[in-house]
Amino acid sequence: VSDASGCSMIALLHTGAAKFLQNLLPRARQTVCSFLPAGVLKGSSSIVSRKLASHGFGASMAAMSSFPPQRYHYFLVLDFEATCDKPQIHPQEIIEFPILKLNGRTMEIESTFHMYVQPVVHPQLTPFCTELTGIIQGMVDGQPSLQQVLERVDEWMAKEGLLDPSVKSIFVTCGDWDLKVMLPGQCQYLGLPVADYFKQWINLKKAYSFAMGSWPKNGLLDMNKGLNLQHIGRPHSGIGE
Repeated sequence: VSDASGCSMIALLHTGAAKFLQNLLPRARQTVCSFLPAGVLKGSSSIVSRKLASHGFGASMAAMSSFPPQRYHYFLVLDFEATCDKPQIHPQEIIEFPILKLNGRTMEIESTFHMYVQPVVHPQLTPFCTELTGIIQGMVDGQPSLQQVLERVDEWMAKEGLLDPSVKSIFVTCGDWDLKVMLPGQCQYLGLPVADYFKQWINLKKAYSFAMGSWPKNGLLDMNKGLNLQHIGRPHSGIGE
């Protein structure tokens, strides 16, 4: 992520974590703190740090210091975008595959994986899909297939030390759709295996609901509103959200 527009979900994790701590009952405090990241912002680029600081997110770093050590060494924030239309097309295919690697101790963005994916069943993006996601045809034409992207994800995971059995990492998603529905469904359709590291994740909606006492029906937008956070970035853009 090289621009503040890519950090709304990260800002939620960062500032929201501090507000979670203030709202939890003593019974719930230890449970939530054991799996939520203490914060996330200082990005891999000085541009991210400066722009997010201008939105006031840096002020909550002091509050993060009161959080206990995290259960995980790394949080892998993931948000797929896929082919879509009204009425919905089937099968849907992943067209954007972004992952942010967040250090669970320093709360810095250490690395980014980002690739667009060539859809094969419905290779032509619909106008609805482009309007919703901002992804145009030229972004996916000639890009690797999902199988090739998954191979590159595995290479990236290995390079980042995330496949080391002594390193604890977990994916973080806004909902269960990405890793419970989309990825396994497409892999089943294509006859591809699903790596074990994709089979567990933290659903940020559930964490928010547990901490705040209400379910965010509109996802990230409701969570931002509930935590008095300004939404930045483009909704329904994988790397931008």
